[in-house]
Amino acid sequence: MFANTAWALLPPIIAIALALVTKEVYSSLFIGILAGGLLYAGFNPVTTMEHVFVDGMIGSLSDAWNVGILIFLVILGSMVMLMNRAGGSAAFGRWSVEHVKTKVGAQLATMALGVLIFIDDYFNCLTVGSVMRPLTDKHNISRAKLAYLIDATAAPVCIIAPISSRAAAVTGFVDGANGLTLFIRAIPYNFYAILTIAMMITLSFGKFDYGPMKLEELNNRLNPTEDLTGDPSITGAEDQPNPPVSQKGQVIHLVLPIVSLIVCCVIGMIYTGGFFDGETFVDAFSNSDASVGLVYGSSVALLLTIIFYLATRVLDFKECMNAIPEGFKSMVPAILILTFAWTLKAMTDSLGAAEYVAGLVENVAGNQALMSMLPAFVFLVGVFLSFATGTSWGTFGILIPIVVNVFGGDMGNELMIIAISACMAGAVCGDHCSPISDTTIMASAGAQCDHILHVSTQLPYAMTAAAVSLVSYIIAGFLRNWVLCLPIGIALMVGTLLVLKNMDGKKAA
Repeated sequence: MFANTAWALLPPIIAIALALVTKEVYSSLFIGILAGGLLYAGFNPVTTMEHVFVDGMIGSLSDAWNVGILIFLVILGSMVMLMNRAGGSAAFGRWSVEHVKTKVGAQLATMALGVLIFIDDYFNCLTVGSVMRPLTDKHNISRAKLAYLIDATAAPVCIIAPISSRAAAVTGFVDGANGLTLFIRAIPYNFYAILTIAMMITLSFGKFDYGPMKLEELNNRLNPTEDLTGDPSITGAEDQPNPPVSQKGQVIHLVLPIVSLIVCCVIGMIYTGGFFDGETFVDAFSNSDASVGLVYGSSVALLLTIIFYLATRVLDFKECMNAIPEGFKSMVPAILILTFAWTLKAMTDSLGAAEYVAGLVENVAGNQALMSMLPAFVFLVGVFLSFATGTSWGTFGILIPIVVNVFGGDMGNELMIIAISACMAGAVCGDHCSPISDTTIMASAGAQCDHILHVSTQLPYAMTAAAVSLVSYIIAGFLRNWVLCLPIGIALMVGTLLVLKNMDGKKAA
């Protein structure tokens, strides 16, 4: 009765609306899950319980990919705690304060690190947050602004990096065409990712904010401790109010573990793709299992970190072992939200939300008169589907094969390249906006920022970039030349921000 209809999108809409209104994410997600179970079961209470807990929650936690991500999160949490206890984070904080003198510099340094860690967005979110928090706190950058900078350099950077977990996912969804070649050709048309980076740079150099973010930044300047000690962060308070920190820690005790983590994760990913069985690096990365590769890489990096700390005597063995469960505890709230988000996705999948949206796209694609508008339409559908389901990966899997089939895999058709890019951009945009997105959740965790605060302050920024991207896709559908379209999009983005700054200045006056 409710399957494959617009009703299938009701559960995530309920969850997202409640989260934004109540500012409470756990109950909002569960109510959305319950609504999905009721619709699926025809309001039969027994069937609803079975579907929610057995098919949904237990099914999600039994999924190999999801379990791998959870293990990676736990290991990463343990590594962050080890780096903090060893004094590496504090030493880096002292070093960065000496060398980065301005608030603009602190924001640019955060962006630069986010761009450098392009391998995986999950890895990016947690690593950048733990490394840059001391620096951004020193320059009175709010945790909400830090969470935005992390989130905006996670998925948007990964989706334009040919060697990344998202590139591997996208190429895997393309049948009948060279996926990696298509991905690379689509990069200049990935307006949302590129314009989001342009937006961050403009806001930083322009020294302005707007909307809820401006209020949060102002509040943080007036009450710099309130942002850190008010609402509990998504990662929760540490078990001990003043955990012991080694006084022997140096910058190398932060840098070396992070470098080893990056190197080991890359090796782990290409290992799962068959690199050591004779595959080329590019093919191995395209065929990699990111979830398993990240588990392999992070496990080895954790072991190397412990050995390094023991060898340099910044921590003894007992202190290392005590830090591991503390790191686990710090990730429990993020893991709980991820579990609920995955369960909600299972509810929407069982109701046929993907099939309903796919039918809409195919109907529009079949109308030749609307073909030039297809990229803009695909972008909007990608935004809505990713926002509602909280996953860009699932959106890739639904929309990319449809777009490829519409054009028959014709690599010479520039409109197909633009439409594929619009799908990727829309999926990342919706993921960026959604409070039930795993990367949004982990950006909050990395910044140690209240999750709903992060969502509410980031949303106006993401919507601004989305609006300019939509206009850019309309233009691209007719011009079909990235050399012309990309500069136009960047100019529109910068111009829009300057207009917003001017309007905000007049209101203040």
